[in-house]
Amino acid sequence: MKKTETEITLNPNLNKKKTFLVRFREEKYLQFMAICGVVWMLIFNYAPMYGILIAFKKDFKVTSELFTWKLLGNVKPYQWAAENGFHHFIRFFQDDEFVNVMVNTLGISILKLVINFPLPIVFALLLNEIRSDKFKKAVQTISYLPHFLSWVVLGGILTTWLGDGGLFNDLLIKFGFITEGKTWLAYPQYFWPILIISDLWKELGWSAIIYLAAISGIDQEMYEAAKVDGASRWKQIWAITLPSISGTITILFILAVGGLLNSNFDQIFVLYNPLNLPRANTIDLYVYSTGMRGGHFSYAAAIGLFKSVIAFILLFIANQVTKKLNDTALF
Repeated sequence: MKKTETEITLNPNLNKKKTFLVRFREEKYLQFMAICGVVWMLIFNYAPMYGILIAFKKDFKVTSELFTWKLLGNVKPYQWAAENGFHHFIRFFQDDEFVNVMVNTLGISILKLVINFPLPIVFALLLNEIRSDKFKKAVQTISYLPHFLSWVVLGGILTTWLGDGGLFNDLLIKFGFITEGKTWLAYPQYFWPILIISDLWKELGWSAIIYLAAISGIDQEMYEAAKVDGASRWKQIWAITLPSISGTITILFILAVGGLLNSNFDQIFVLYNPLNLPRANTIDLYVYSTGMRGGHFSYAAAIGLFKSVIAFILLFIANQVTKKLNDTALF
């Protein structure tokens, strides 16, 4: 029996249900795309979370545990690790490499946060002041280009440039800074500066896009009013542009703090070598070495879980601090 218009109006739940069904039918292609994304996330982001249990079990062996037992139809139950399952976590804290790994990870990440986070904002502000559209587009294109090259490619380029007979040595010798070339990646003390500068070179232009998008959404009448009041370009940036994009800056800052323990594994992996390893051995590289190379999957999973917990704590703290300071937060 059909529901009358009055019944639908008096029953808001029915009205909402009908509205949702109508919207779903009208937006079926968009809904299909969204559903595909949700399914992908469930399969690749949530389903693998069951593997976290490995961090609390005895050493997991892929060949003997996964293939042999399951093919025989007899799944071997894993035994809990010692210390109530926290053996691998305690082992990591007591590891001789723990302090070095944490110092390298936090050192590289904090330097990137302090140096590489604000520079894209400055770059976006400077680009916004360019009046020539052709020159502005040329600068944007040149600055975006390195982002589309993988670290495998850029790592090869940097290794060549920083080699004994590379471009960097040629320039320094030509300008009289050094008398003979050297392999810069062989010296641990130069590894962090190389990481910071190369990361900035690759991501500066791309990171500025979101700030440019935020700036383009600012009401231009505010600038016109400021000009009438005699405000200079610097004062307009300080009093209008920066406050208008402060919400965007805050959200990206929260995400950057949450990823403080992510030291960009791809970049470090292609640039490290046995000579600079004392300054290159971060959590991600240590997990790769112990898990993929050493075969200690339970130990590597425990380190990865420790990193994820710390990242969540940092994200929560940054979110609460920014919420109190400027009432902007993720949740």
